[in-house]
Amino acid sequence: METQVTEWHEVATVRDLEARKRMAVTVGGTTIALFSIKGAVYALADTCVHEQRQLSKGAVLFGKVICPGHQWKFDPETGEAEGQDRSQPVYPVRVDENGTISVSLDRAGVLR
Repeated sequence: METQVTEWHEVATVRDLEARKRMAVTVGGTTIALFSIKGAVYALADTCVHEQRQLSKGAVLFGKVICPGHQWKFDPETGEAEGQDRSQPVYPVRVDENGTISVSLDRAGVLR
């Protein structure tokens, strides 16, 4: 059995997300939108698959990430767009005991 090694990148802290509940970070040239929703941290590709708008400039409403373009609603855990056949790429996230948020660009095994 082959072991998959995931490279984690420290990108922010929980405290960084406290005020606005969302922010954009860049990892290896990839811009990722971080969201703090009901005590959990989620990472989605920041560029919307529909209108190429920045999700980090959108909103969170009823647990969904809302794109500022045409208000598509994305599930922050799966990236699925409500009522659409497209999905937003999501990335594995982990938060350590000190509140440091790390993201992996390895989308093969999205972990929660």
